[in-house]
Amino acid sequence: MRPQDPDPPPATGTESAVDGYRRDDGGALGSPGWRLFILADVTNFGALRRTLGRSRAGRLIDDIAAIAAIAWPGARLAPVSRSMLEIAFEGRTPTDADAAIAALRRCFDQPIDIDGGLHRIEMLFAGAAMPVHDDDDVRLIEAAEAALGQARTDQIDIVRDLTQIEHAYDRMALIRDLSGAIGNGEIFLQYQPKVHLRQQEIVSVEALVRWQHPTRGLIAPADFIPLAEESRKIGALTLWTIRKVIADQQLLAAAGFDLPIFVNISGMLLADAEFVDQVCTMVRGVPTKIGFEITETAVIRDPESAIRHLHTFAQIGVTLAIDDYGAGLSSLAYLKQLPARELKIDKMFVLELTSSNRDPLIVRSTIDLAHALDMEVTAEGVETPAALALLSVMGCDMAQGFLISRPIAIDAMIQFLEQDRHLGAMASMRPTFGRPEAFWKRA
Repeated sequence: MRPQDPDPPPATGTESAVDGYRRDDGGALGSPGWRLFILADVTNFGALRRTLGRSRAGRLIDDIAAIAAIAWPGARLAPVSRSMLEIAFEGRTPTDADAAIAALRRCFDQPIDIDGGLHRIEMLFAGAAMPVHDDDDVRLIEAAEAALGQARTDQIDIVRDLTQIEHAYDRMALIRDLSGAIGNGEIFLQYQPKVHLRQQEIVSVEALVRWQHPTRGLIAPADFIPLAEESRKIGALTLWTIRKVIADQQLLAAAGFDLPIFVNISGMLLADAEFVDQVCTMVRGVPTKIGFEITETAVIRDPESAIRHLHTFAQIGVTLAIDDYGAGLSSLAYLKQLPARELKIDKMFVLELTSSNRDPLIVRSTIDLAHALDMEVTAEGVETPAALALLSVMGCDMAQGFLISRPIAIDAMIQFLEQDRHLGAMASMRPTFGRPEAFWKRA
């Protein structure tokens, strides 16, 4: 594959795609009321480099630029590294960025022919939008970079509207919009699998709630979940999520995949007896496998009520997992009282697992602690084969992250399971490391 020059030609060298914005009212994309800037990140570049070789992988970004030029004609393209491409253009609304990302993502849904071989290129897109009269390129690029950081954390594509950021997302308006979001069909779920490292099988799935706002586009959970808690709408949102999960879990079972689905439960709901009663009624009434993920800090809000209600959930067959372990105020006093069967190590320790001296020791000691308490361990944020292999060496039970699968819709999840697509990540693990076993046991 060789890149085809878009119109206008892509930027080269150190030039940024954001340079040279047109200020007229012409162009194939319509009246340019907005300046749009997208970063396209190749998330599996490391694996591709090992497969293609360093030299060929170094030219891969040119192939991606050629594909992007065809998918979105008129955009200005500029490679900024071997694994990242800048895409800049003008549009009529901020949602034109969402349309561009959708067109780009369709191009990478199927394996790409590279020098006669088919290779899957995993992409993540993030961007920012500002009115054309705002002549601040630096702020536009910085907003896109911040969106990419959030996209890597949430493992979803994100576009930031800078006019909304300036008004702090207009909190009261968002709270009002959230009230009707469920009824209007704006709330939806995506699912991310957990793979058992020894069994090399998908053993459970986590449900992740999303909000597609009709005018503001996709709003990240980090932006609307705190508002739902603040406005006391988190209960209704969680109940809707559980109902939807029960229905989707039955779809999985009908397709031959009787897997538990885990739902995140806000700490403020653990002290709500009415909420607990409603959940128990819902779960008792259907033959489904469901689990709840709770953060360790959630228990600290009201330990007595939280622990009592968690035991209630466990008694009716709900599997409990402690989420984001290590990111909050870890307390062994609470940990030993919880009827949890799974402990999830926060991604902040996993992302630097192969480049840090301390994080591997923290992860290894956490695994040993959880096993001593008869809990299985899941590592979140697994993005590289090296991290996956190291976690396996350390005795971690399960892994979850972009390397295995980004969050996807239930239909795509069923297809993912039918095709055993997780096996590609398992096969890519490196078998050895330069440090002896004794290293991971040092104090």
